[in-house]
Amino acid sequence: MEPFQLNIEKENPSSLFLLRSWSDLDGVTAGFTTRQALNSALHVGDDPVAVLRNRERITNRLDWKIESFTCAEQVHSNHVHVVTPEDTGRGRNDRESAIQDTDALITNEPDVLLAMFFADCVPLYFYDPVTESLGLAHAGWKGTVAEIAVKTVEKMKAVYGVQPANLLAAIGPSIGSCCYEVDENVLRNVRPLLASLRESNPSIDDTNVVMPSETEGRARLDLKHLNRQLMIKAGIMPSRIEITSWCTSCRTDLLFSHRKEKGATGRMMSWLGKKSR
Repeated sequence: MEPFQLNIEKENPSSLFLLRSWSDLDGVTAGFTTRQALNSALHVGDDPVAVLRNRERITNRLDWKIESFTCAEQVHSNHVHVVTPEDTGRGRNDRESAIQDTDALITNEPDVLLAMFFADCVPLYFYDPVTESLGLAHAGWKGTVAEIAVKTVEKMKAVYGVQPANLLAAIGPSIGSCCYEVDENVLRNVRPLLASLRESNPSIDDTNVVMPSETEGRARLDLKHLNRQLMIKAGIMPSRIEITSWCTSCRTDLLFSHRKEKGATGRMMSWLGKKSR
């Protein structure tokens, strides 16, 4: 079953994707906005006042206070930041106050809404029901090769005592292998990672990570599947990883796609948070 279900309300045309199975977890909310919810990022040239209005509209719809909105200045790294109470609200109103040089946020604080922005890259969600800690990561090809999925789990383990086997994980809407053609510059970075994954787990299924393309000198890359393998490497049980079939490039009626729209587009927001009891 598709984990990210489109939620449309008659009185609110700004549809959202909800990570349905996590809705049953006490106080947890996780999901992904659509094109209809408008641009959520401050770095694409839109009027900042309009972007802040969009963010507030989304948080209101989720029944969260805008003051809880906490985000990072994403740089395609594997850097993980531990969000403390003092960090709550960073990046809400401007890029300067955002958590800098970071592509993954983790916290065990309630009433903090972690947010990241996407238009093809892969959103990664982590939740530990034992320690009630959360993680949200942004994985483009550079972050994927730098194993941001593994780094996020390792940091949650080090800071919160998470046992990876207890983690729930999800991989959200992003560009699919159907549309993601890459050149040798990317492939020469991906191949060593695949070799390392095979060495650590000879039974790994990587047959669909890199596939032939009709374009000479290029191949199709499945970043979702590759991040799933990295989650397994980090110790997450395969049965506890949910992966979406939504492709941002295929569905520009619903989603922004940096590649399909040649850079002239907005950003969706992934979110993850847990309310206090």
